[in-house]
Amino acid sequence: MAEITPIGRIDGADVQQATLTGPNGMRVVLLTWGARLAELWVPDRNGTLADIVLGHDSPTDWETHGTYLGATCGRYANRIAGGRFTLDGRITQLDRNEGANTLHGGTHGFDRKHWTIDSHSDTHVTFATSSPDGDMGFPGTLTARTTYRIDGSALLIEMTATTDAPTIVNLVNHAYFNLAGQGAGDIMGHQLQVEASHYLPVDHDLIPTGEILSVTDTPFDFRQPRPIGAELPGPKAFDHNLCLSAATGADGLRPCLTATDPASGRRMRLSTTEPGVQLYTGAHFDGPGKQGARYPRFAGFAAETQRFPDSPNRPQFPSSRLNPGETYRHLMRFDFTPA
Repeated sequence: MAEITPIGRIDGADVQQATLTGPNGMRVVLLTWGARLAELWVPDRNGTLADIVLGHDSPTDWETHGTYLGATCGRYANRIAGGRFTLDGRITQLDRNEGANTLHGGTHGFDRKHWTIDSHSDTHVTFATSSPDGDMGFPGTLTARTTYRIDGSALLIEMTATTDAPTIVNLVNHAYFNLAGQGAGDIMGHQLQVEASHYLPVDHDLIPTGEILSVTDTPFDFRQPRPIGAELPGPKAFDHNLCLSAATGADGLRPCLTATDPASGRRMRLSTTEPGVQLYTGAHFDGPGKQGARYPRFAGFAAETQRFPDSPNRPQFPSSRLNPGETYRHLMRFDFTPA
Protein backbone atom coordinates (compact mmCIF):
# COMPACT_ATOMS: atom_id res chain seq x y z
CA MET A 1 0.00 0.00 0.00
CA ALA A 2 0.98 3.64 -0.38
CA GLU A 3 2.95 4.89 2.61
CA ILE A 4 0.90 7.56 4.44
CA THR A 5 2.64 9.77 7.01
CA PRO A 6 1.83 13.08 8.75
CA ILE A 7 4.29 15.89 8.00
CA GLY A 8 2.98 18.86 10.01
CA ARG A 9 0.47 21.67 9.60
CA ILE A 10 -0.28 24.18 6.85
CA ASP A 11 -2.87 26.95 7.18
CA GLY A 12 -3.70 25.57 10.62
CA ALA A 13 -4.59 22.05 9.53
CA ASP A 14 -2.75 18.72 9.50
CA VAL A 15 -1.13 17.62 6.24
CA GLN A 16 -0.46 14.04 5.21
CA GLN A 17 2.14 12.80 2.75
CA ALA A 18 1.55 9.76 0.53
CA THR A 19 4.41 7.93 -1.21
CA LEU A 20 4.14 5.54 -4.14
CA THR A 21 7.05 3.48 -5.47
CA GLY A 22 7.23 2.00 -8.95
CA PRO A 23 9.70 0.11 -11.13
CA ASN A 24 13.20 1.39 -11.90
CA GLY A 25 13.16 3.42 -8.70
CA MET A 26 10.34 5.78 -9.71
CA ARG A 27 8.95 7.45 -6.59
CA VAL A 28 5.97 9.77 -6.30
CA VAL A 29 5.42 11.89 -3.17
CA LEU A 30 2.03 13.58 -2.75
CA LEU A 31 0.48 15.98 -0.24
CA THR A 32 -3.12 16.28 0.92
CA TRP A 33 -2.64 20.07 0.83
CA GLY A 34 -3.75 20.93 -2.69
CA ALA A 35 -3.77 17.26 -3.79
CA ARG A 36 -0.21 18.12 -4.73
CA LEU A 37 2.66 16.39 -6.55
CA ALA A 38 5.56 17.22 -4.23
CA GLU A 39 8.31 14.92 -5.58
CA LEU A 40 8.75 12.81 -8.71
CA TRP A 41 11.92 10.70 -8.90
CA VAL A 42 12.77 9.18 -12.30
CA PRO A 43 16.00 7.70 -13.72
CA ASP A 44 18.26 9.19 -16.37
CA ARG A 45 19.86 7.23 -19.23
CA ASN A 46 22.31 5.66 -16.74
CA GLY A 47 19.66 4.81 -14.15
CA THR A 48 20.55 7.70 -11.82
CA LEU A 49 17.49 9.04 -10.04
CA ALA A 50 16.58 12.72 -9.66
CA ASP A 51 13.54 14.57 -8.39
CA ILE A 52 12.28 16.44 -11.46
CA VAL A 53 9.52 18.64 -9.99
CA LEU A 54 10.04 21.91 -8.14
CA GLY A 55 8.81 22.27 -4.58
CA HIS A 56 9.74 22.65 -0.94
CA ASP A 57 10.93 20.52 1.96
CA SER A 58 8.91 21.72 4.96
CA PRO A 59 5.29 22.66 5.63
CA THR A 60 6.44 26.18 6.54
CA ASP A 61 8.19 26.63 3.20
CA TRP A 62 5.23 25.17 1.30
CA GLU A 63 2.87 27.59 3.03
CA THR A 64 5.16 30.59 2.51
CA HIS A 65 6.56 29.95 -0.97
CA GLY A 66 4.57 27.06 -2.46
CA THR A 67 1.97 29.01 -4.42
CA TYR A 68 0.70 26.60 -7.10
CA LEU A 69 3.71 24.25 -7.30
CA GLY A 70 2.50 20.72 -8.05
CA ALA A 71 -1.09 21.48 -7.00
CA THR A 72 -4.47 20.54 -8.39
CA CYS A 73 -5.78 23.99 -9.39
CA GLY A 74 -9.43 24.98 -9.78
CA ARG A 75 -12.35 25.29 -9.73
CA TYR A 76 -11.39 27.09 -12.92
CA ALA A 77 -7.65 27.06 -13.52
CA ASN A 78 -5.95 29.78 -15.54
CA ARG A 79 -7.62 33.18 -16.07
CA ILE A 80 -11.16 34.50 -16.37
CA ALA A 81 -11.38 38.11 -17.57
CA GLY A 82 -12.85 40.44 -14.98
CA GLY A 83 -13.58 37.41 -12.81
CA ARG A 84 -16.97 37.39 -14.47
CA PHE A 85 -19.00 35.22 -16.84
CA THR A 86 -22.62 34.64 -17.82
CA LEU A 87 -24.22 31.21 -17.52
CA ASP A 88 -27.86 30.63 -18.57
CA GLY A 89 -28.42 34.39 -18.56
CA ARG A 90 -27.10 34.89 -15.04
CA ILE A 91 -24.02 37.04 -14.49
CA THR A 92 -21.62 35.43 -12.01
CA GLN A 93 -18.93 37.46 -10.23
CA LEU A 94 -15.96 35.48 -8.92
CA ASP A 95 -13.26 36.30 -6.42
CA ARG A 96 -10.62 38.39 -8.21
CA ASN A 97 -7.08 37.59 -7.12
CA GLU A 98 -4.93 38.84 -10.02
CA GLY A 99 -5.79 42.49 -10.44
CA ALA A 100 -9.23 42.68 -12.06
CA ASN A 101 -9.13 39.01 -13.08
CA THR A 102 -9.55 35.57 -11.51
CA LEU A 103 -6.58 33.19 -11.59
CA HIS A 104 -6.71 29.47 -10.70
CA GLY A 105 -10.07 29.65 -8.95
CA GLY A 106 -9.51 32.67 -6.71
CA THR A 107 -7.71 33.46 -3.48
CA HIS A 108 -8.73 30.17 -1.85
CA GLY A 109 -8.80 27.82 -4.79
CA PHE A 110 -8.33 24.06 -4.80
CA ASP A 111 -4.55 24.52 -4.45
CA ARG A 112 -5.11 25.74 -0.87
CA LYS A 113 -7.69 23.16 0.12
CA HIS A 114 -6.93 20.29 2.48
CA TRP A 115 -8.08 17.28 0.47
CA THR A 116 -8.82 13.91 2.07
CA ILE A 117 -7.33 10.59 1.00
CA ASP A 118 -10.32 8.78 -0.50
CA SER A 119 -8.51 5.53 -1.38
CA HIS A 120 -5.01 4.19 -1.93
CA SER A 121 -3.17 1.03 -2.98
CA ASP A 122 0.32 -0.04 -4.04
CA THR A 123 -0.08 1.92 -7.28
CA HIS A 124 -2.50 4.78 -6.65
CA VAL A 125 -3.70 7.50 -4.30
CA THR A 126 -7.05 9.27 -4.75
CA PHE A 127 -7.75 12.62 -3.07
CA ALA A 128 -11.23 14.11 -2.67
CA THR A 129 -12.72 17.49 -1.82
CA SER A 130 -16.02 19.34 -2.00
CA SER A 131 -16.60 22.97 -2.94
CA PRO A 132 -19.95 24.43 -1.81
CA ASP A 133 -22.26 26.53 -3.94
CA GLY A 134 -20.89 30.09 -4.02
CA ASP A 135 -17.33 29.09 -3.09
CA MET A 136 -15.15 31.87 -4.59
CA GLY A 137 -18.35 32.85 -6.43
CA PHE A 138 -18.75 29.65 -8.46
CA PRO A 139 -22.27 28.23 -8.82
CA GLY A 140 -23.19 24.71 -7.77
CA THR A 141 -21.72 22.34 -5.20
CA LEU A 142 -18.77 20.62 -6.86
CA THR A 143 -17.33 17.29 -5.72
CA ALA A 144 -13.84 16.61 -7.09
CA ARG A 145 -11.29 13.82 -7.02
CA THR A 146 -7.66 13.66 -8.15
CA THR A 147 -5.98 10.29 -8.63
CA TYR A 148 -2.24 9.74 -9.07
CA ARG A 149 -1.38 6.30 -10.45
CA ILE A 150 1.88 4.58 -11.39
CA ASP A 151 1.57 2.44 -14.51
CA GLY A 152 4.95 0.86 -15.31
CA SER A 153 7.28 3.76 -16.11
CA ALA A 154 4.36 6.18 -16.51
CA LEU A 155 2.54 8.48 -14.10
CA LEU A 156 -1.18 9.07 -14.68
CA ILE A 157 -3.07 11.99 -13.15
CA GLU A 158 -6.86 11.88 -13.41
CA MET A 159 -9.10 14.73 -12.24
CA THR A 160 -12.88 14.24 -12.08
CA ALA A 161 -15.79 16.36 -10.86
CA THR A 162 -19.57 16.34 -10.54
CA THR A 163 -22.00 19.16 -9.76
CA ASP A 164 -25.55 19.65 -8.49
CA ALA A 165 -26.14 22.76 -10.66
CA PRO A 166 -24.80 24.04 -13.99
CA THR A 167 -21.30 25.40 -13.53
CA ILE A 168 -17.88 25.70 -15.19
CA VAL A 169 -14.89 23.47 -14.46
CA ASN A 170 -11.25 23.43 -15.51
CA LEU A 171 -8.98 21.45 -13.18
CA VAL A 172 -5.26 21.27 -13.95
CA ASN A 173 -2.09 19.88 -12.43
CA HIS A 174 0.43 22.68 -11.91
CA ALA A 175 3.74 20.83 -11.52
CA TYR A 176 6.90 22.57 -12.72
CA PHE A 177 9.40 20.23 -14.37
CA ASN A 178 13.16 20.34 -14.67
CA LEU A 179 14.29 17.06 -16.22
CA ALA A 180 17.89 17.69 -15.16
CA GLY A 181 16.63 17.61 -11.58
CA GLN A 182 15.04 20.29 -9.42
CA GLY A 183 17.63 22.88 -8.49
CA ALA A 184 19.80 22.11 -11.55
CA GLY A 185 19.53 25.56 -13.13
CA ASP A 186 17.08 26.67 -15.80
CA ILE A 187 15.19 24.73 -18.46
CA MET A 188 15.98 26.93 -21.48
CA GLY A 189 18.20 24.20 -22.97
CA HIS A 190 15.50 21.50 -22.72
CA GLN A 191 14.41 20.21 -26.11
CA LEU A 192 10.64 20.64 -26.50
CA GLN A 193 8.22 19.44 -29.15
CA VAL A 194 4.49 20.27 -28.91
CA GLU A 195 1.67 18.89 -31.06
CA ALA A 196 0.08 22.29 -31.60
CA SER A 197 -0.54 24.13 -34.87
CA HIS A 198 -2.26 27.16 -33.28
CA TYR A 199 -1.97 29.29 -30.16
CA LEU A 200 -3.95 31.95 -28.30
CA PRO A 201 -2.50 35.48 -28.35
CA VAL A 202 -3.02 37.41 -25.11
CA ASP A 203 -3.28 41.00 -23.93
CA HIS A 204 -1.09 42.70 -21.32
CA ASP A 205 -2.97 40.89 -18.53
CA LEU A 206 -2.41 37.50 -20.23
CA ILE A 207 -6.11 37.26 -21.12
CA PRO A 208 -6.75 35.68 -24.55
CA THR A 209 -7.81 38.20 -27.19
CA GLY A 210 -10.23 35.67 -28.69
CA GLU A 211 -8.13 35.01 -31.77
CA ILE A 212 -6.78 31.54 -32.58
CA LEU A 213 -3.63 32.02 -34.67
CA SER A 214 -1.24 29.76 -36.55
CA VAL A 215 2.11 29.10 -34.86
CA THR A 216 3.89 29.31 -38.23
CA ASP A 217 6.76 31.83 -38.18
CA THR A 218 6.23 32.58 -34.48
CA PRO A 219 8.10 31.63 -31.28
CA PHE A 220 5.16 29.31 -30.50
CA ASP A 221 6.07 26.84 -33.24
CA PHE A 222 7.32 23.74 -31.41
CA ARG A 223 6.09 21.30 -34.03
CA GLN A 224 9.71 20.26 -34.50
CA PRO A 225 11.92 19.76 -31.41
CA ARG A 226 13.95 22.82 -30.40
CA PRO A 227 15.40 24.31 -27.23
CA ILE A 228 12.79 26.14 -25.18
CA GLY A 229 14.98 29.23 -25.09
CA ALA A 230 15.86 29.30 -28.79
CA GLU A 231 13.16 31.87 -29.61
CA LEU A 232 11.05 33.70 -27.04
CA PRO A 233 7.92 35.85 -27.44
CA GLY A 234 9.25 38.42 -24.95
CA PRO A 235 11.43 38.84 -21.84
CA LYS A 236 9.02 36.83 -19.69
CA ALA A 237 9.14 33.96 -22.20
CA PHE A 238 6.09 31.69 -22.36
CA ASP A 239 2.77 31.86 -20.50
CA HIS A 240 0.42 30.93 -23.34
CA ASN A 241 -2.13 28.32 -24.35
CA LEU A 242 -1.12 26.14 -27.29
CA CYS A 243 -4.06 24.53 -29.10
CA LEU A 244 -3.42 20.83 -29.51
CA SER A 245 -3.87 19.46 -33.04
CA ALA A 246 -3.10 15.73 -32.77
CA ALA A 247 -5.95 13.26 -33.14
CA THR A 248 -7.44 11.59 -30.08
CA GLY A 249 -6.69 7.86 -29.79
CA ALA A 250 -8.94 4.98 -28.77
CA ASP A 251 -7.89 5.57 -25.15
CA GLY A 252 -9.26 9.12 -25.30
CA LEU A 253 -5.77 10.65 -25.15
CA ARG A 254 -4.04 12.84 -27.69
CA PRO A 255 -0.27 13.42 -27.87
CA CYS A 256 0.62 16.74 -26.30
CA LEU A 257 4.36 17.26 -25.91
CA THR A 258 7.77 15.65 -25.58
CA ALA A 259 10.45 17.26 -23.42
CA THR A 260 14.07 16.08 -23.19
CA ASP A 261 17.05 17.13 -21.10
CA PRO A 262 19.99 16.45 -23.46
CA ALA A 263 22.56 16.13 -20.65
CA SER A 264 20.80 13.49 -18.54
CA GLY A 265 18.75 11.88 -21.28
CA ARG A 266 15.55 12.10 -19.25
CA ARG A 267 12.63 12.30 -21.64
CA MET A 268 8.99 12.96 -20.78
CA ARG A 269 6.08 12.37 -23.13
CA LEU A 270 2.74 13.87 -22.12
CA SER A 271 -0.66 12.94 -23.54
CA THR A 272 -4.04 14.30 -22.45
CA THR A 273 -7.79 14.35 -22.92
CA GLU A 274 -7.81 18.16 -23.07
CA PRO A 275 -7.76 20.52 -26.10
CA GLY A 276 -4.99 22.86 -24.90
CA VAL A 277 -1.79 23.11 -22.90
CA GLN A 278 -0.57 26.17 -21.03
CA LEU A 279 3.19 26.37 -21.50
CA TYR A 280 4.62 28.46 -18.69
CA THR A 281 8.37 28.79 -18.26
CA GLY A 282 8.51 30.24 -14.74
CA ALA A 283 9.80 33.77 -15.28
CA HIS A 284 8.79 34.63 -11.70
CA PHE A 285 11.16 32.23 -9.93
CA ASP A 286 13.77 33.73 -7.62
CA GLY A 287 13.63 32.00 -4.27
CA PRO A 288 14.26 28.90 -2.17
CA GLY A 289 13.50 25.37 -3.32
CA LYS A 290 14.15 21.84 -2.08
CA GLN A 291 17.39 20.54 -0.54
CA GLY A 292 18.94 23.99 -0.21
CA ALA A 293 18.48 24.88 -3.87
CA ARG A 294 17.61 28.40 -4.98
CA TYR A 295 15.39 28.53 -8.02
CA PRO A 296 16.44 31.05 -10.69
CA ARG A 297 14.22 32.51 -13.39
CA PHE A 298 13.00 29.72 -15.68
CA ALA A 299 13.87 27.04 -13.08
CA GLY A 300 11.08 24.82 -14.39
CA PHE A 301 8.34 24.67 -16.98
CA ALA A 302 4.67 23.95 -16.38
CA ALA A 303 2.61 22.01 -18.95
CA GLU A 304 -0.98 22.47 -17.78
CA THR A 305 -3.30 20.58 -20.10
CA GLN A 306 -6.64 22.35 -19.95
CA ARG A 307 -9.74 23.94 -21.42
CA PHE A 308 -8.74 27.26 -22.91
CA PRO A 309 -8.33 30.30 -20.61
CA ASP A 310 -11.41 32.55 -20.38
CA SER A 311 -13.52 29.94 -22.17
CA PRO A 312 -16.69 30.94 -20.28
CA ASN A 313 -16.50 34.33 -22.04
CA ARG A 314 -15.44 32.98 -25.45
CA PRO A 315 -18.11 30.86 -27.18
CA GLN A 316 -15.64 30.03 -29.97
CA PHE A 317 -13.44 28.17 -27.45
CA PRO A 318 -14.10 24.58 -26.27
CA SER A 319 -16.82 24.61 -23.61
CA SER A 320 -16.02 24.29 -19.92
CA ARG A 321 -19.64 23.85 -18.84
CA LEU A 322 -20.59 20.98 -16.52
CA ASN A 323 -24.22 20.02 -15.88
CA PRO A 324 -25.78 17.85 -13.17
CA GLY A 325 -25.64 14.19 -14.16
CA GLU A 326 -22.40 14.67 -16.12
CA THR A 327 -18.87 13.84 -15.01
CA TYR A 328 -15.93 16.07 -15.85
CA ARG A 329 -12.84 13.94 -16.53
CA HIS A 330 -9.35 15.20 -17.27
CA LEU A 331 -6.58 12.62 -17.73
CA MET A 332 -2.86 13.27 -18.12
CA ARG A 333 -0.34 10.53 -18.87
CA PHE A 334 3.39 11.13 -18.40
CA ASP A 335 5.64 8.49 -19.96
CA PHE A 336 9.31 8.53 -18.96
CA THR A 337 11.90 6.89 -21.20
CA PRO A 338 15.62 7.67 -21.61
CA ALA A 339 16.69 9.45 -24.78
